[in-house]
Amino acid sequence: MPLGPVMLDLEGTTLTAAEQRLLCHPMAGGVILFTRNFQSVEQLTELVTRIHALRDPHLLVAVDHEGGRVQRFREGFTKLPPMARLGEVYDRNPAEARRRSRLLGWLMAAELRAAGVDFSFAPVLDLAHGCSGVIGDRAFHRSPHVVADLAVQWMRGMRSAGMEAVGKHFPGHGGVRADSHLELPVDERPQRDILTDDMLPFERLIEQGIAGLMPAHVVYYRADGLPAGFSRYWLRDILRGQLRFQGAIFSDDLSMAATETFGDYGERALKAQAAGCDMMLVCNHPEGAAQALDALAGHEAPVAMARLARMHGRRAPTWEALRKDPDWEAAVALAGSMDDSSNMELPV
Repeated sequence: MPLGPVMLDLEGTTLTAAEQRLLCHPMAGGVILFTRNFQSVEQLTELVTRIHALRDPHLLVAVDHEGGRVQRFREGFTKLPPMARLGEVYDRNPAEARRRSRLLGWLMAAELRAAGVDFSFAPVLDLAHGCSGVIGDRAFHRSPHVVADLAVQWMRGMRSAGMEAVGKHFPGHGGVRADSHLELPVDERPQRDILTDDMLPFERLIEQGIAGLMPAHVVYYRADGLPAGFSRYWLRDILRGQLRFQGAIFSDDLSMAATETFGDYGERALKAQAAGCDMMLVCNHPEGAAQALDALAGHEAPVAMARLARMHGRRAPTWEALRKDPDWEAAVALAGSMDDSSNMELPV
């Protein structure tokens, strides 16, 4: 059964019978995991194994595991610093910052792959404009050139561990104060500012072959009246047309408040798919996920499915082998040296 276009979530640390039935729906294509799905490294590995066993090719298993305030798995996983710490190093020593970014990207991916997770929704490519609380220190830097430089290295580190990257939030979420989890943000800056400033890191990573991108639930008022994730202009004209992106487009969560005026969950999924998304995420709302699955029933998109298939994780080390790896020891020591103990998890 090929991968479907909907990514769902789970209630707890094990699969329920109802969830197994939902994940066997032809329109299901993946699972996104959260902190509530994690109890231990062993439990997580068993959960991912069971999800993968449901289908062939197996469902994609993803997580938001950026580091800093957005790291779903803690105990047994290395605590990763927020990306802004790498930007601070870059201001003093660009070469050292690039080295650290690649090593930490590898560390994040290697530990997730050891648990079987296919990919993380990372890196964040938004710019640190200083006005967005939800982005904040998740962004590498204010300079688009620095963000691009560090994100390319992070992506290369992920790839060397057998994981593809998903950059977010296209074409840039850092320039608005509003949090799309709570309301629909509107960016009123001139379009040229978005295209020449915020979009540059996305353009650079597309040139380097990034496999996935996630659009923002933000309206860029001077360009289009629809949020980027529902906008044919941003996804088809700019992302596919102008930037020639050939990878997978993942919608941001369709249960976020920013999407509430776009119909029920089935309608939201259809609108995101029509705009150009290959996979639609529905989180924290089982009924909404079922609506999305039913609305997309019969959907066939061979090109989209081929893009999504690229997101399957490749070689995966065992935890035992990983913990004996000198590179892992060096990366863990590096992460510890950059620890920000005051950094609290962001509930997104």
